[in-house]
Amino acid sequence: MELPNIGKVVEAQLNEIGINNIEELENIGSKEAWLCIKEIDSSACYNRLCGLEGAIQRVRWHDLSKKDKKDLKNFYSNHK
Repeated sequence: MELPNIGKVVEAQLNEIGINNIEELENIGSKEAWLCIKEIDSSACYNRLCGLEGAIQRVRWHDLSKKDKKDLKNFYSNHK
């Protein structure tokens, strides 16, 4: 997968949870994908969640809107 924020480690984790392309990532969404990754990697952090959302939006996670970051932060806080 050649997407922003998706390096070899995250790509391998996505593959391990059954996500092999952008369409599958878009269908499951960043939050559900992150929860699945968290089950196999307890170190999954807020930045990884943002990275997944950024990949879906095709932007670096730093460039996500403040609204998106706040929503993801609330989600992360409730699921860490």
